[in-house]
Amino acid sequence: MTAQTVERKTTLDRGLDPYVLDPAKIQQPPSTLRGSLKFLGPGMITSAAVVGSGELLTATALGAKVGFMLFWLILVSTFVKVWVQVELARWSISTGKPAITGYNDVPPKFLGRGWMAWLVLLMFLQFLIGQAGVISGAALAFSMLLPIGGDPFSVLSIGVWVAILVVVAIGIHLANRYELVENISTFLVLLVTLFAVAVVFMVQYTEFAWSGADIADGLRFQIAAGAMGIALAMFGMTGVGAGEITAYTYWVVEKGYAAWTGPNDGSEGWVSRARGWIKVMKLDAWVSWCIYTISTAAFYMLGASVLNPQGLEPEGTQVMEVISGIFSTTVGQWGGTLFLFGAGVALFKTIIANVPSLGRQVANTLSVFGAFDWMDMVVRDKWMRVIMIILPITWGTLGVLANSPLALVVLAGILNALFLMGVAVATLYLSRTQTDPRVKDGNGFMVLLVISALAIFAVGSLALYDVFV
Repeated sequence: MTAQTVERKTTLDRGLDPYVLDPAKIQQPPSTLRGSLKFLGPGMITSAAVVGSGELLTATALGAKVGFMLFWLILVSTFVKVWVQVELARWSISTGKPAITGYNDVPPKFLGRGWMAWLVLLMFLQFLIGQAGVISGAALAFSMLLPIGGDPFSVLSIGVWVAILVVVAIGIHLANRYELVENISTFLVLLVTLFAVAVVFMVQYTEFAWSGADIADGLRFQIAAGAMGIALAMFGMTGVGAGEITAYTYWVVEKGYAAWTGPNDGSEGWVSRARGWIKVMKLDAWVSWCIYTISTAAFYMLGASVLNPQGLEPEGTQVMEVISGIFSTTVGQWGGTLFLFGAGVALFKTIIANVPSLGRQVANTLSVFGAFDWMDMVVRDKWMRVIMIILPITWGTLGVLANSPLALVVLAGILNALFLMGVAVATLYLSRTQTDPRVKDGNGFMVLLVISALAIFAVGSLALYDVFV
């Protein structure tokens, strides 16, 4: 390859690379709500990662344990974290950088790397635990629908289904294209949200029908004795967690918000574009919040209305078995089948979204520790592809060996609450030191951001106390 050919290829790569802020890519933001809706998308990928594991397993289990008493926690746990998500994404749009690159700038530094970069390495343990539980849970749902070898709970049947799901996840993401991830995520999010709502209204045709009084009782800001552990897990796993907040920065950059804003040249034109695309991002974040809050509330209500009155607190592989059995008895066989299919899709959708999301985070972390140059698009793409093969295989292997979806997800939720503390601190630091003050939203937003960060930090502290005391 000649030097001239290499130069042309490098120029082409820079033109295609969303992480390169090139003035040639500048695009004016939409000025109307209708125009803004055409540019949504990153939030759907985030919703795909969120709506599934925490909702179907943890939220349902919490509803089963305490009834409607903690229904208010659904709204708090999803709402309180969005402010941190928006602020970190604002920083990404204004700088063109993804989260982990920024985390490395947060002092103090150890051995040349920011403490938050080292914390991200520990976060990968949480990723492994959580996603292993999710993929084994999805495999169990499909195994109960179509068992292989006769016994749906056998290692053979679950193992084969895990292998099928791993192959599908790898096959979907071999192309490593943002548009593909967004389109698939949007379709699956809408499908699962409709499923969650349908399931809640299916309950109304059974003896376990819920009422407005039940919901009102759950909005009284009470907490049940002995429910702190699973409540902390739900706070960590429902709504956007540390992983989703971090991943959202990659998606807003790859969507084009940062590139369309362009490099910060100090001009008022840049400020206008930045504020415009940040406004689109905020709409995107809040639309996704509405979607995953509806789904979370629906699954919680399922546990509170159906399982709690019977004193049922299913664990591990019993979660979907118990609920599908109840629907089969009260609604008919089709009800149990529908629930299992919807549950399997909901859980697997999380895997579909997290393979590329975590693939980017792992690759970015390795680049921070010197494995490769993040700004080399060709090399970055190769690393991502390899990681997106390794991740689902690892999750599948661990999921089959552990064979306890709820236990894995609950443990991951507690760990996630801890990592949220670091994300909150890093977001406040990057906002104060690197985000252009001209694109911020003023004192009102900052108050909400600080409240959000403090709430996240408080829950992380309680999780530490709960684990070690």
